[in-house]
Amino acid sequence: MIETWPAPTADGPVTADVPLPGSKSLTNRYLVLAALADEPSRLRAPLRSRDTLLMAEALRALGTRIDDVGGTSPFGDDWFVHPRPLHGPAQVDCGLAGTVMRFLPPVAALATGDVRFDGDPRARDRPMGPVLQALRDLGVWVDDDGTGRLPFTVHGTGRLRGGTLRIDASASSQFVSALLLVGARCEEGLVVEHVGPPIPSEPHVVMTVEALRDVGVVIDTEDAATWRVEPGAMGALDVQVEPDLSNAAPFLAAAAVTGGRVTVPGWPQYTTQAGDGLRDLLDEMGCDVALDREGLTVEGSGELYGIDADLHAVGELTPVVAALAALADSPSHLRGIAHLRGHETDRLAALATEFNKLGGDVTETADGLLINPRPLHGGRFATYDDHRIATAGAVLGLRVPGILVEDIGTTAKTLPGFTALWQGMLDARAEPGGVRG
Repeated sequence: MIETWPAPTADGPVTADVPLPGSKSLTNRYLVLAALADEPSRLRAPLRSRDTLLMAEALRALGTRIDDVGGTSPFGDDWFVHPRPLHGPAQVDCGLAGTVMRFLPPVAALATGDVRFDGDPRARDRPMGPVLQALRDLGVWVDDDGTGRLPFTVHGTGRLRGGTLRIDASASSQFVSALLLVGARCEEGLVVEHVGPPIPSEPHVVMTVEALRDVGVVIDTEDAATWRVEPGAMGALDVQVEPDLSNAAPFLAAAAVTGGRVTVPGWPQYTTQAGDGLRDLLDEMGCDVALDREGLTVEGSGELYGIDADLHAVGELTPVVAALAALADSPSHLRGIAHLRGHETDRLAALATEFNKLGGDVTETADGLLINPRPLHGGRFATYDDHRIATAGAVLGLRVPGILVEDIGTTAKTLPGFTALWQGMLDARAEPGGVRG
């Protein structure tokens, strides 16, 4: 029997400050770049979650030295990364981390020796074909038994010749990012041309481009579907990792659901994180949203509106937005998110199934969800090993008594200690001043 977590129901408006640890997307990009750099790097306040620890252990297995050093973050030490020659043989455990299974095969091609990749059972269902075919087009020997998925072995030779690649990245922006991250280490540089339907979660590609420029890589984004990376040096990083804005979604949603007020400190004025899309989405759903030097504050107005929204660029926000839509006063249409069928689970099917089990009215479309609010009731809420499905259950539980979220521990994939942070937010009204850090 899978253990369940009784999702707490709010007995009034939530009022809290909720500091959050660093961004998973930025932490894992910085780790890869630091491992490929010419000099040691320091990552300040990195996220330490299952996904980032898997990335760090994989890079260590390839020869990179990563040390814990004291820092100022309440969430753990900094990382000091010493780049060293990459080598096999090595085993890479990808878990369910898309950034590990997609970013590291090109890095493994730069190692000397065999590097075998595998992960959780559900990871074997996630698409990998475009990255593996791109490596073959670059002359790398990849053995996947013809599946285009995990498990597979990259037979690294210590070099990538580079050139021009044409790939279809319509299933995941990570296919583009994976190749761009090693572009400067290719002997001829690298040109990546996307062919096919629009890339989902495009802000993540912009994030990769800016991270490359942070280490001095020359990259030309001559049009929306072509990236040209020049060969050359990769400098060291000394960087403060931004808080994870996508992980802020359930906490800010709590303000909307309860008519309360939640602040996430340290929200950047400018960011490439897709989670920044919460500002517009929550405003459209009826919240008051304010960004200042203290952070982002969301205040529920007492009304929660349904929306018609294209979430193609911010698909990772879909589960929490869907939970808000299920509790709203009017129907919602969430679209542009067919790619979510290839994430940790088929997120569209999972959300429809679990919401409807609780009395909801959710219909899958070809590329999204139609959500008609209905009175919901308690019951078991399955999470499918998916951290974002789990947080959607927590949001529903704020208003619906009796929701039992299965395997809430899956949230440790990107946010360790989620339940403690959640309970701390709910308890904050009892603290002096109504706010707890």
